[in-house]
Amino acid sequence: MVKINGEEKALAGQNLLAYLQEAGFEPERVVVERNLEIVPKEQLAQVVIQDEDVIEVLRFVGGG
Repeated sequence: MVKINGEEKALAGQNLLAYLQEAGFEPERVVVERNLEIVPKEQLAQVVIQDEDVIEVLRFVGGG
């Protein structure tokens, strides 16, 4: 199992970029942290989600 934004999911073996797109995230508008390390945007397509990964997806929100 993988924990994404605090939720357990069965995503091991899936490409991180593909997951983001399928989940409705805009990869160019988020920051992804995997096991306490920021994943550079240019590496999202190369990262394969592993069992026991802890991933946080952070969206930028504007306001005033």
